[in-house]
Amino acid sequence: MKLSFREKASYGLGAVGKDMVYMLSASYILYYYQDILGVSAVAMGIILMAARVFDAFNDPIMGVLVAKTRTRWGKFRPWLLVGTILNAVILFIMFSAPPALDGRGLVAYAAVVYVLWGVTYTMMDIPYWSMIPAFTEGGREREGLTTLARSCAGVGSALITIITMKCVVALGQEDYRLGFQRFALIIAALFVVFIAVTCINIREKSTVDVEAPTVGQMFRALIQNDQTMIVVAAIVLINCSLYITSNLLIYFFQYDIGGQEWVNDYTLFNTFGGGIQIVSMMLFYPLLRRFINSLQVFYVSFVMAITGYAVLFVLMCLGLTNIFVLFVPAFFVFSAFGMLTVLTTVFLANTVDYGELKNDRRDESVIFSMQTFVVKLASGVAVLIASICLSAAKLNDQASAAGASSSSILILRMTMTVIPIAGLLLAVFLFSRKYLLTEEKVEEIALQIRQRRDKGLV
Repeated sequence: MKLSFREKASYGLGAVGKDMVYMLSASYILYYYQDILGVSAVAMGIILMAARVFDAFNDPIMGVLVAKTRTRWGKFRPWLLVGTILNAVILFIMFSAPPALDGRGLVAYAAVVYVLWGVTYTMMDIPYWSMIPAFTEGGREREGLTTLARSCAGVGSALITIITMKCVVALGQEDYRLGFQRFALIIAALFVVFIAVTCINIREKSTVDVEAPTVGQMFRALIQNDQTMIVVAAIVLINCSLYITSNLLIYFFQYDIGGQEWVNDYTLFNTFGGGIQIVSMMLFYPLLRRFINSLQVFYVSFVMAITGYAVLFVLMCLGLTNIFVLFVPAFFVFSAFGMLTVLTTVFLANTVDYGELKNDRRDESVIFSMQTFVVKLASGVAVLIASICLSAAKLNDQASAAGASSSSILILRMTMTVIPIAGLLLAVFLFSRKYLLTEEKVEEIALQIRQRRDKGLV
């Protein structure tokens, strides 16, 4: 049975809310605690990286818990709703650090709430993405829903990058601390409402009912699914490259471009980039798919991203930092990442079928727990790299007042561009050598699975 418009719209709305919350944390947690509250950049980098190491154990376990769940409402929706409510509360607390705290107390507060935020985000993110192979068949239906969900997620991410600093200034009357607190409360409330709509209108349809696995079985299933592991590695490298840039972008506009209107330039740049990223998911990707297959679009996207970063670095070195000139490399970078975000989710969903054929079990939740983990891992690695960059460049409020040195600016520029290029080159090298699931292979696997089910072998 085809998915209805209401189901598609409801699932997409959940992606908007989910990625609004994620982008607020991923892009502004370092800025909030380092620039506004005065926590050491390196301390924050270590905290965020440590939280991701914890998630290495937490996320697959969460996948197991989801797989074991059996309720009248299904196995995904209860976790999705409860995790959303808890994560919304923690999000508000994370951006509401008590003014009385400073020094070690503030570091401890940041560490605890960020770990809790990661745990509760996992509770809702794994069941959300696990629902794709659970209520779609392979092929065009799954790819179409994935494209829609990723496009809607892009809308959520873009909204946050576009409006955050303007809203923080307006809500706090230039008191950034108060502005972030009020803004986080609004986003948390919207998050709960959007996911509630998803839970009300989505039903599981095609999940294969298998015996709930143990933790050990799940880890073995992941290790044995070589295609999942290569997609996971690509996701880490791709997202790490993007998050390094997104974390340092606000510092680039504040310290490199500078001026009284840097917030306006930053907002305008993010508006352009976010819009291009959404258009690439909803228009560029489907358009390219008419002429070339998904793997070819994947490699085209890599070429676009690397080209964009290279042009950006050249423009920086030439001192051409006019906002409209920067739109040129931004077009290539944001277009590429929009399409790569869709494609990596499609590829990961395809490995669910591959794993079922190879390992005789369908591990949607655990495989998609890897996506949750690796995206957060990429965020943690990116923040650690960004924090080291900020510490080495000695970029802070004093630098803003005195004018950042040329060496500091060079460190910032190279970290924003050269490191992401290296990460993307490594990702495309590994993927091209190891990924086997062409469109023809995916269709062949889907046919074999249907034949095995018809014979009662699974």
